[in-house]
Amino acid sequence: MHTEEREKKQEPRPKPLMRQKSRKCYCVLFISFFFFLSSFFSSIVAQDTIKKTRPKIGLVLSGGGAKGFAHIGVLKVLEQAGVKIDFIGGTSMGAVVGGLYASGYNATQIDSIFYNTNFNELLQDYIPRSSKSFYEKRNDEMYALTLPFNKLKIGIPIALSKGMYNYNLLSKLTHQVRYVGDFSKLPIPFLCIATDIEKGEQVVLRNGYLAQAMLASSAFPSLFSPVEIDGQLLIDGGVTNNYPIDEIRKMGADIIIGVDVQENLKDRNSLKDVTRILVQITNLDMIKVMKDKVRLTDIYIKPDISHYGVISFDEGREIIKKGEEAAFGIYEQLKKLGDTTGSYQRNSVKIKKEYLQVKNISINKLDNYTRAYVIGKLRFKNGSKISYDDLKTGINNINATQNFSRISYTLEENQGEDGIKLSLTENPTKTFLKFGLHYDDLYKSAILVNITQKKSLFKNDVASLDIGLGDNIRYNFDYYIDNGFYWSFGFKSRYNAFNRNLKTDFRNGELLAQLGLNSINIDLSDLTNQAYLQTVFIQKFLFGAGIEHKFLKIKSDNLGQINPTLEKSSYASVFGYMKYDSFDNKLFPKKGWLFCGDFQSYLFSSDYTHEFKRYSIAKGEIGIVKSFYKKVTLKVQTDAGFAIGNDSVHFFDFVLGGYGFNTINNFKHFYGYDFLSISADSYIKSCFTVDYEIYKKNHVNFAANYANIEDDLFTNGDWLSKPKYNGYAIGYALESVIGPIEIKYSWSPELHKGFTYFTVGFWF
Repeated sequence: MHTEEREKKQEPRPKPLMRQKSRKCYCVLFISFFFFLSSFFSSIVAQDTIKKTRPKIGLVLSGGGAKGFAHIGVLKVLEQAGVKIDFIGGTSMGAVVGGLYASGYNATQIDSIFYNTNFNELLQDYIPRSSKSFYEKRNDEMYALTLPFNKLKIGIPIALSKGMYNYNLLSKLTHQVRYVGDFSKLPIPFLCIATDIEKGEQVVLRNGYLAQAMLASSAFPSLFSPVEIDGQLLIDGGVTNNYPIDEIRKMGADIIIGVDVQENLKDRNSLKDVTRILVQITNLDMIKVMKDKVRLTDIYIKPDISHYGVISFDEGREIIKKGEEAAFGIYEQLKKLGDTTGSYQRNSVKIKKEYLQVKNISINKLDNYTRAYVIGKLRFKNGSKISYDDLKTGINNINATQNFSRISYTLEENQGEDGIKLSLTENPTKTFLKFGLHYDDLYKSAILVNITQKKSLFKNDVASLDIGLGDNIRYNFDYYIDNGFYWSFGFKSRYNAFNRNLKTDFRNGELLAQLGLNSINIDLSDLTNQAYLQTVFIQKFLFGAGIEHKFLKIKSDNLGQINPTLEKSSYASVFGYMKYDSFDNKLFPKKGWLFCGDFQSYLFSSDYTHEFKRYSIAKGEIGIVKSFYKKVTLKVQTDAGFAIGNDSVHFFDFVLGGYGFNTINNFKHFYGYDFLSISADSYIKSCFTVDYEIYKKNHVNFAANYANIEDDLFTNGDWLSKPKYNGYAIGYALESVIGPIEIKYSWSPELHKGFTYFTVGFWF
C-alpha cells in the first residue's frame, strides 16, 4: 500500500524532460551568439588587416627653383589617380610646395597661389613705398647705388633679398597650422632639409614654425639671406641633400614616389650667367649621389624641364604642364596605388581673410634701437586685432629702415590668442656710401655723393649728408631720431644755387619793365636750416612742427651800374605740416593718393630791402592715381597756396614754370612755360596726366595743366574764373638703374614757342 502509493506519486515526472529541452535551447543560443561574436570580430580583424596591408606612401620633392613648379603638376595627377600621400619630404622649392600640401592645400589651390604671386617682387624683396617713412622714401628716390662702408672699406650686401616677401606670404598661407610645432602632426606628416652654413651639414627640420622652416630650406645662396633657427645659420637644403628619400623612408613609408626637378651638369656653353654657375656648384655633389637615390625610389618622376632655369618664374604655367605630362606617363602605375574604396578625398583649405588677436609682442634685446622704435614701425600694439596684411606692412616698415640684417618672427599660442615673437639682428654695418646722377635744365648736371651714418649719437638716429658736385654745388644734411609712436626729432640743413635767365624778377615785373627786358639773369643761392618735431598721427598721417632759419641771396648782372644784389637777408620763421603719401612710385605711380598741408609764418628778417613785414604762407596739395587696364594710369593733382597778412617781400612768392628740377621754397612745375616764369603771392593749379607703360619700365605720357596765379587771388574771387594759364606736354620716360630718363615737349596756347625738358636720374 505504501509501495503503490509511492509508485503513484512517482509516475508522471515531466520536469526533467523540460529541463533537457531548456538546456538544449540555451546551448543553441550560446553557440549562435558565439558564432556571431566570432564573425563580428573576424570582420573587424579582417578590416584592420586590410588597413594594415595598404602601403604607406611617401612623397619626395627635390629642389630646383622655378623648376619646382613641376611638383604642382605631379600633385594634380596624383590626386586624379586617388593616391593618398602619407608622408612628404622636400628641399628648397620642394619644401615650399610640399609644406603647403602637408598643411592642407590641394594641388589646384597651390597652383592658384603660385599663379597670383609676383615673383619679381619676391626675388627683389619688394618693399612697397607706402611702408617707408618720408625720410626713407626720399632716400630711395635719390640714389642709384648704395654700398656698405666699414673700416674705410666698401663692401657688398650679403644677399639680394632677406626673403621677407616670401616669409610674409608663407606665414599667411600657413595660418591654419601656425600653432603646430611638430610637423608630424600636420594634416600630412612633413619634413624639409636645410644646410648649416657654418658646419656644412644638413639639418632635418621636423619641428618649429612651418613658414620659417620652408624659408630656410629655400634660402638660395646669394639670392636670399641665411635664416637663423635655434642658433643655427641655415641656407638652401639643396647644398647638402636635395632629395631626402632616406628621411622619408625612416618616417615609415613603404613606397616612395620621387619627383626630381634638379638640373644635370651643364657644359660651358650653358653656363652663361651667375645663377646657372651657382646652381652648378650646388649640384656637383648632389648629382653624384642621385643615381643611388633613384634606385631606391619605387616610382621615379623626372619632368622634361631642361629648357627652363631656376629663375624661370614667368614660365610657371608651362613648367606645371611638364609635371603633369611626366606623371601621366606613368599613370597606370599611380592608379594601382590609388584608393579603391571610394573614401579618398583630396585636401582643401577654406581660403578666407584671417586675423590675429595679438596678446603680446616680444622683441629680442637690441643695442641700438628701442622697443618704442620697433613698435612704432609695426604700427600695432599688444591687444590689437590685425590682419596678415597689417602684419606684412609692419614687417615691411622694419625692413625698409635697412637697420636689420635679419628679420624673423613666429606666432605662438598664448591663452587662446596670438603671441608674436620678433627676432631682429642689427645690421653690423652702420655706414653707407650712396651715389646718384642727375641732369636738368635748371640745376644742370651733377654727381651726387652721400654718406649715411646710423647710431651716430643716440639710439634710433641716422645722419645723412648729400653733396652735389657739378655745375651748381649743392648739399643737404639730415639728422633724425626716430622714436616711433612718440615724438621724433630732426635737424635739416641744405644749400641750393643756380644761375638762369628768368621771366620773373620777384617784383611783379616792375624791375623788368624798368630795364626794358623780357627776362633777367638771376644768381640765386638759398641756405636753409630747420629743427623740427614730428610724429605719426592715426598711424597714417605725418604731423610736424618746427623753426627755420633761411639766408637768401639773389643778384643779377643785368643791373649794370645799379646795385646787382636784389636780396641778401636772413629770415626766421615757424612752420607746421601734415602729410600723407601712399603713391606706390613717386614719378610713375599706379595707385595711391597724396595730401600735403603746410603753414609757415615769417617772424623776423634782417630786411635787406627794408620791405619786410610779418606775414604767413599757407599751401596744400592733393592728388590721386587710378589704373586702367593694368598699363594705363590717370593721375590728377591739384595744389594751391596764398599769403596771409601784410603785403611783404615777394621772394617767397609762388613761381610756376618748367619741369624736372627739385623744387625748393615755393617753386612749382608747370608745363608749357619756361622755368620759373610766372609769379604771384597766390595761385591754384591742376594737372591731369595719362601714362601708358608701352613696355616694362618704358612710358609714354600726356599731361595738361591749368592755373590761375595773381596777387590776392582768393580775396578777389578770380580763382574760380576760367584758367588764365594753360600748358600741355607729351613725353617718353625710361626707368633706368640711374633713375628716370625723361624727355618732354611742352607748349601753351598763350605762347608762340614750345619748350623741351630733358632730365636724367633721380631728383635732388
